[in-house]
Amino acid sequence: MTILHAILLGIIQGLTEFLPISSTAHLTLAGKFLGVIDPARPEDWTAFIAIMQLGTIAAVLVYFSRDILGIFKSLAADLKAEMPGRERWSVNSRHAWQICIGTLPVVILGLAFKKMIEGAVTKEIAVIATSMIVLALILWWAEMVGKQDRDESETTWKDGLLIGIAQACALIPGSSRSGTTITAALFLGLKRTAAARFSFLLSIPAVLASGIYELYKNYHHLSGLASTNLIVATVVSGIVGYASIAFLLRYLTTHSTRIFIFYRIILGAALWGMILGGTL
Repeated sequence: MTILHAILLGIIQGLTEFLPISSTAHLTLAGKFLGVIDPARPEDWTAFIAIMQLGTIAAVLVYFSRDILGIFKSLAADLKAEMPGRERWSVNSRHAWQICIGTLPVVILGLAFKKMIEGAVTKEIAVIATSMIVLALILWWAEMVGKQDRDESETTWKDGLLIGIAQACALIPGSSRSGTTITAALFLGLKRTAAARFSFLLSIPAVLASGIYELYKNYHHLSGLASTNLIVATVVSGIVGYASIAFLLRYLTTHSTRIFIFYRIILGAALWGMILGGTL
Protein backbone atom coordinates (compact mmCIF):
# COMPACT_ATOMS: atom_id res chain seq x y z
CA MET A 1 0.00 0.00 0.00
CA THR A 2 1.27 3.45 -0.92
CA ILE A 3 0.47 6.87 0.54
CA LEU A 4 -1.72 7.54 -2.50
CA HIS A 5 -3.67 4.34 -1.76
CA ALA A 6 -4.07 5.45 1.86
CA ILE A 7 -5.39 8.87 0.85
CA LEU A 8 -7.84 7.30 -1.61
CA LEU A 9 -9.09 4.81 0.99
CA GLY A 10 -9.47 7.62 3.53
CA ILE A 11 -11.56 9.64 1.08
CA ILE A 12 -13.75 6.62 0.35
CA GLN A 13 -14.21 5.91 4.06
CA GLY A 14 -15.10 9.52 4.83
CA LEU A 15 -17.56 9.79 1.94
CA THR A 16 -19.33 6.47 2.46
CA GLU A 17 -19.39 6.04 6.25
CA PHE A 18 -22.33 8.40 6.71
CA LEU A 19 -24.07 8.11 3.36
CA PRO A 20 -26.37 5.04 3.26
CA ILE A 21 -24.26 3.27 0.63
CA SER A 22 -21.92 1.13 2.80
CA SER A 23 -18.36 2.16 3.58
CA THR A 24 -17.28 -1.46 4.10
CA ALA A 25 -18.52 -2.42 0.65
CA HIS A 26 -16.75 0.46 -1.09
CA LEU A 27 -13.54 -0.01 0.88
CA THR A 28 -13.47 -3.74 0.20
CA LEU A 29 -14.12 -3.19 -3.50
CA ALA A 30 -11.43 -0.52 -3.63
CA GLY A 31 -9.04 -2.73 -1.66
CA LYS A 32 -9.54 -5.61 -4.07
CA PHE A 33 -9.11 -3.44 -7.17
CA LEU A 34 -6.01 -1.78 -5.68
CA GLY A 35 -4.59 -5.15 -4.68
CA VAL A 36 -4.02 -4.23 -1.03
CA ILE A 37 -6.11 -7.05 0.49
CA ASP A 38 -4.20 -10.24 1.19
CA PRO A 39 -6.60 -13.19 0.56
CA ALA A 40 -4.54 -15.29 2.96
CA ARG A 41 -4.95 -12.75 5.77
CA PRO A 42 -8.45 -11.19 5.52
CA GLU A 43 -8.30 -10.23 9.21
CA ASP A 44 -5.65 -7.62 8.31
CA TRP A 45 -8.20 -5.76 6.20
CA THR A 46 -10.91 -6.01 8.86
CA ALA A 47 -8.54 -4.50 11.42
CA PHE A 48 -7.44 -1.77 8.99
CA ILE A 49 -11.04 -0.72 8.31
CA ALA A 50 -12.03 -0.79 11.99
CA ILE A 51 -9.09 1.40 13.00
CA MET A 52 -9.58 3.80 10.07
CA GLN A 53 -13.19 4.30 11.25
CA LEU A 54 -11.78 6.11 14.28
CA GLY A 55 -11.24 9.04 11.92
CA THR A 56 -14.90 9.25 11.00
CA ILE A 57 -15.95 8.79 14.61
CA ALA A 58 -13.73 11.77 15.46
CA ALA A 59 -15.70 13.68 12.82
CA VAL A 60 -18.97 12.76 14.57
CA LEU A 61 -17.57 13.80 17.96
CA VAL A 62 -16.47 17.17 16.62
CA TYR A 63 -19.61 17.85 14.57
CA PHE A 64 -21.98 16.91 17.41
CA SER A 65 -19.75 18.12 20.25
CA ARG A 66 -22.41 20.50 21.62
CA ASP A 67 -25.09 17.81 21.47
CA ILE A 68 -22.84 15.26 23.17
CA LEU A 69 -21.83 17.72 25.88
CA GLY A 70 -25.49 18.57 26.44
CA ILE A 71 -26.35 14.88 26.78
CA PHE A 72 -23.65 14.32 29.41
CA LYS A 73 -24.61 17.44 31.36
CA SER A 74 -28.31 16.55 31.34
CA LEU A 75 -27.63 12.95 32.34
CA ALA A 76 -25.42 14.02 35.24
CA ALA A 77 -28.03 16.51 36.45
CA ASP A 78 -30.94 14.08 36.09
CA LEU A 79 -29.12 11.31 37.95
CA LYS A 80 -28.96 13.66 40.94
CA ALA A 81 -32.61 14.68 40.65
CA GLU A 82 -35.14 13.37 43.15
CA MET A 83 -38.16 13.28 40.83
CA PRO A 84 -39.66 9.81 40.37
CA GLY A 85 -40.12 7.81 37.17
CA ARG A 86 -40.16 9.26 33.67
CA GLU A 87 -40.50 12.84 34.89
CA ARG A 88 -36.93 12.63 36.12
CA TRP A 89 -35.36 12.33 32.67
CA SER A 90 -34.93 15.15 30.17
CA VAL A 91 -34.88 14.61 26.41
CA ASN A 92 -31.08 14.57 26.38
CA SER A 93 -30.93 12.01 29.19
CA ARG A 94 -33.41 9.77 27.39
CA HIS A 95 -31.19 9.96 24.32
CA ALA A 96 -28.26 8.75 26.40
CA TRP A 97 -30.21 5.70 27.58
CA GLN A 98 -31.54 5.06 24.07
CA ILE A 99 -28.01 5.09 22.66
CA CYS A 100 -26.84 2.70 25.38
CA ILE A 101 -29.74 0.32 24.68
CA GLY A 102 -29.24 0.65 20.94
CA THR A 103 -25.57 -0.26 21.22
CA LEU A 104 -26.19 -3.61 22.94
CA PRO A 105 -27.33 -5.61 19.85
CA VAL A 106 -24.26 -4.79 17.75
CA VAL A 107 -21.93 -5.53 20.66
CA ILE A 108 -23.55 -8.89 21.38
CA LEU A 109 -23.76 -10.00 17.75
CA GLY A 110 -20.36 -8.53 16.90
CA LEU A 111 -18.69 -10.61 19.60
CA ALA A 112 -20.76 -13.71 18.81
CA PHE A 113 -19.87 -13.65 15.11
CA LYS A 114 -16.41 -12.10 15.40
CA LYS A 115 -14.60 -14.89 13.50
CA MET A 116 -17.10 -14.81 10.65
CA ILE A 117 -16.93 -11.01 10.41
CA GLU A 118 -13.15 -11.09 10.24
CA GLY A 119 -13.10 -14.02 7.82
CA ALA A 120 -13.06 -14.22 4.05
CA VAL A 121 -16.85 -14.58 3.62
CA THR A 122 -17.45 -10.92 4.51
CA LYS A 123 -15.10 -9.89 1.71
CA GLU A 124 -17.03 -11.82 -0.94
CA ILE A 125 -18.27 -9.56 -3.75
CA ALA A 126 -21.45 -11.65 -4.11
CA VAL A 127 -22.38 -10.96 -0.48
CA ILE A 128 -21.71 -7.24 -0.92
CA ALA A 129 -23.66 -7.02 -4.20
CA THR A 130 -26.68 -8.80 -2.73
CA SER A 131 -26.68 -6.64 0.41
CA MET A 132 -26.46 -3.47 -1.67
CA ILE A 133 -29.63 -4.38 -3.57
CA VAL A 134 -31.61 -5.84 -0.66
CA LEU A 135 -31.04 -2.85 1.64
CA ALA A 136 -31.89 -0.47 -1.22
CA LEU A 137 -35.28 -2.13 -1.65
CA ILE A 138 -35.97 -2.07 2.10
CA LEU A 139 -34.96 1.61 2.30
CA TRP A 140 -37.29 2.33 -0.62
CA TRP A 141 -40.09 0.60 1.28
CA ALA A 142 -39.31 2.65 4.40
CA GLU A 143 -39.48 5.86 2.37
CA MET A 144 -42.93 4.90 1.07
CA VAL A 145 -44.56 3.73 4.31
CA GLY A 146 -42.78 5.78 6.99
CA LYS A 147 -44.92 8.61 8.34
CA GLN A 148 -41.89 10.84 9.01
CA ASP A 149 -43.76 12.95 11.54
CA ARG A 150 -41.57 12.47 14.63
CA ASP A 151 -38.55 14.43 15.84
CA GLU A 152 -35.63 13.22 17.98
CA SER A 153 -37.35 14.58 21.08
CA GLU A 154 -40.09 12.00 20.61
CA THR A 155 -37.91 8.89 20.45
CA THR A 156 -38.35 6.13 23.06
CA TRP A 157 -36.20 3.31 24.41
CA LYS A 158 -38.05 0.96 22.05
CA ASP A 159 -36.92 3.12 19.12
CA GLY A 160 -33.36 2.90 20.43
CA LEU A 161 -33.54 -0.88 20.70
CA LEU A 162 -35.09 -1.41 17.25
CA ILE A 163 -32.68 0.98 15.54
CA GLY A 164 -29.87 -0.72 17.46
CA ILE A 165 -30.95 -4.11 16.11
CA ALA A 166 -30.89 -2.57 12.63
CA GLN A 167 -27.38 -1.30 13.32
CA ALA A 168 -26.32 -4.87 14.11
CA CYS A 169 -27.53 -5.90 10.64
CA ALA A 170 -24.78 -3.66 9.25
CA LEU A 171 -22.30 -6.36 10.28
CA ILE A 172 -23.29 -7.87 6.92
CA PRO A 173 -20.97 -6.17 4.40
CA GLY A 174 -22.75 -4.00 1.88
CA SER A 175 -25.74 -3.29 4.09
CA SER A 176 -24.37 0.01 5.50
CA ARG A 177 -24.57 1.01 9.16
CA SER A 178 -26.08 4.40 8.41
CA GLY A 179 -28.32 2.75 5.81
CA THR A 180 -29.78 0.17 8.17
CA THR A 181 -30.28 2.62 11.05
CA ILE A 182 -31.81 5.36 8.90
CA THR A 183 -34.09 2.77 7.32
CA ALA A 184 -35.28 1.53 10.72
CA ALA A 185 -35.80 5.10 11.93
CA LEU A 186 -37.92 5.92 8.87
CA PHE A 187 -40.05 2.83 9.46
CA LEU A 188 -40.56 4.07 13.04
CA GLY A 189 -41.85 7.42 11.75
CA LEU A 190 -38.84 9.67 12.32
CA LYS A 191 -38.20 12.54 9.95
CA ARG A 192 -35.22 12.05 7.65
CA THR A 193 -32.93 14.54 9.38
CA ALA A 194 -33.90 13.19 12.81
CA ALA A 195 -33.22 9.66 11.56
CA ALA A 196 -29.77 10.66 10.29
CA ARG A 197 -28.82 12.54 13.46
CA PHE A 198 -29.89 9.65 15.69
CA SER A 199 -28.00 7.26 13.40
CA PHE A 200 -24.80 9.27 13.72
CA LEU A 201 -25.03 9.57 17.50
CA LEU A 202 -25.83 5.88 17.85
CA SER A 203 -22.70 4.99 15.88
CA ILE A 204 -20.33 6.56 18.39
CA PRO A 205 -20.10 3.88 21.14
CA ALA A 206 -20.05 0.85 18.83
CA VAL A 207 -17.63 2.13 16.21
CA LEU A 208 -15.36 3.79 18.78
CA ALA A 209 -15.20 0.61 20.86
CA SER A 210 -14.64 -1.50 17.74
CA GLY A 211 -11.78 0.70 16.55
CA ILE A 212 -10.05 0.76 19.94
CA TYR A 213 -10.52 -3.00 20.36
CA GLU A 214 -9.06 -3.73 16.93
CA LEU A 215 -6.16 -1.36 17.57
CA TYR A 216 -5.38 -3.10 20.87
CA LYS A 217 -6.01 -6.71 19.90
CA ASN A 218 -5.09 -6.88 16.24
CA TYR A 219 -2.27 -4.44 15.67
CA HIS A 220 -0.06 -7.38 14.70
CA HIS A 221 -2.40 -8.06 11.77
CA LEU A 222 -1.36 -4.73 10.29
CA SER A 223 2.22 -5.80 9.72
CA GLY A 224 1.62 -5.79 5.97
CA LEU A 225 0.08 -2.31 6.05
CA ALA A 226 2.47 0.47 7.08
CA SER A 227 1.41 2.41 10.16
CA THR A 228 2.07 5.70 8.33
CA ASN A 229 -0.47 4.73 5.68
CA LEU A 230 -3.00 3.84 8.37
CA ILE A 231 -2.53 7.21 10.08
CA VAL A 232 -2.89 9.07 6.77
CA ALA A 233 -6.02 7.13 5.84
CA THR A 234 -7.56 7.75 9.28
CA VAL A 235 -6.88 11.51 9.24
CA VAL A 236 -8.21 11.90 5.69
CA SER A 237 -11.33 9.90 6.56
CA GLY A 238 -12.03 12.23 9.49
CA ILE A 239 -11.76 15.40 7.41
CA VAL A 240 -13.89 14.05 4.57
CA GLY A 241 -16.31 12.46 7.05
CA TYR A 242 -17.02 15.81 8.72
CA ALA A 243 -17.95 17.29 5.33
CA SER A 244 -20.13 14.24 4.58
CA ILE A 245 -22.13 14.66 7.80
CA ALA A 246 -22.80 18.31 7.03
CA PHE A 247 -23.79 17.48 3.46
CA LEU A 248 -26.20 14.65 4.34
CA LEU A 249 -28.02 16.60 7.05
CA ARG A 250 -28.53 19.54 4.68
CA TYR A 251 -29.50 17.25 1.82
CA LEU A 252 -32.14 15.35 3.78
CA THR A 253 -33.96 18.52 4.83
CA THR A 254 -35.27 18.87 1.27
CA HIS A 255 -34.61 15.51 -0.41
CA SER A 256 -35.44 11.84 0.09
CA THR A 257 -32.89 9.02 0.08
CA ARG A 258 -33.95 8.03 -3.44
CA ILE A 259 -30.61 8.91 -5.06
CA PHE A 260 -28.82 6.55 -2.67
CA ILE A 261 -31.39 3.83 -3.33
CA PHE A 262 -30.82 4.04 -7.08
CA TYR A 263 -27.06 4.13 -6.61
CA ARG A 264 -27.12 0.98 -4.46
CA ILE A 265 -29.27 -0.91 -6.97
CA ILE A 266 -27.11 0.14 -9.93
CA LEU A 267 -23.85 -0.74 -8.16
CA GLY A 268 -25.22 -4.05 -6.85
CA ALA A 269 -26.52 -5.01 -10.29
CA ALA A 270 -23.21 -4.01 -11.92
CA LEU A 271 -21.27 -6.17 -9.46
CA TRP A 272 -23.54 -9.15 -10.11
CA GLY A 273 -23.10 -8.57 -13.82
CA MET A 274 -19.32 -8.72 -13.43
CA ILE A 275 -19.58 -11.81 -11.23
CA LEU A 276 -21.77 -13.65 -13.72
CA GLY A 277 -19.64 -12.42 -16.57
CA GLY A 278 -16.53 -13.84 -14.94
CA THR A 279 -14.71 -10.52 -14.60
CA LEU A 280 -14.82 -10.65 -10.79
